Amino acid sequence: MPADAGPSRLDGITLLSPLSAEERAAVARLCRWRRFHANEQIIDHQGDTRDVALVVDGRVRVLSHSPAGREISFDDIEAGGFLGEMAAIDGLPRSASAVAVEEGTLIAFLAPRPFQDLVSGHPDLAMAVMRRLCRVVRIATDRVMELSTLGANNRVHAELLRLAKRAQVDGRTAVIAPIPVHADIASRVSTARETVARVLNDLARDGLVERRADALVVHDLHRLEALVEDVRSGA
Repeated sequence: MPADAGPSRLDGITLLSPLSAEERAAVARLCRWRRFHANEQIIDHQGDTRDVALVVDGRVRVLSHSPAGREISFDDIEAGGFLGEMAAIDGLPRSASAVAVEEGTLIAFLAPRPFQDLVSGHPDLAMAVMRRLCRVVRIATDRVMELSTLGANNRVHAELLRLAKRAQVDGRTAVIAPIPVHADIASRVSTARETVARVLNDLARDGLVERRADALVVHDLHRLEALVEDVRSGA
């Protein structure tokens, strides 16, 4: 266990918020703790591990690769989140890979049996798992529809809208921080980095977005949403 790991480090894991401090401490003692370097693999696609990964510090990217080796990014899990619950529930091989995005990402791995015991013994925790799985299905459904019906430029708009809605919002303005990397957006929407750069430049010229040193500012969230919905309704 890393020197700075311990029971209180699980206080920030939203999945475990229904538990008492004593129950979280008991869970911490059952976990296997490890820090990861940036880009180090945490979960291997089709691997036979079944542990649930609790993201204590840092950020984790869930991804896969095409037969040609192109990276396909599904989601980023921030500190306080979790992943790997599907394999812990159904016992099947991993459906995707996961890598650390930030240096020193700290993961607490919880084995399938104690995870299942927690879910069966705490209805609020079980609901949190179901909400997470619903979110995964909704995101996947949206992206299948976008890949089937939208052009590359419009898919970039839709991904930018998703990022903006998850960011800090003040009225019509959203601040996406840290600033999204073009390659990451391209990986999520199945296009080239050059396309992402061109779309963001066009939006900046129109005054819709502004690139700052540490953030991307969406100045009119409603306008961006209307841009996406207009294309979807006409698809």
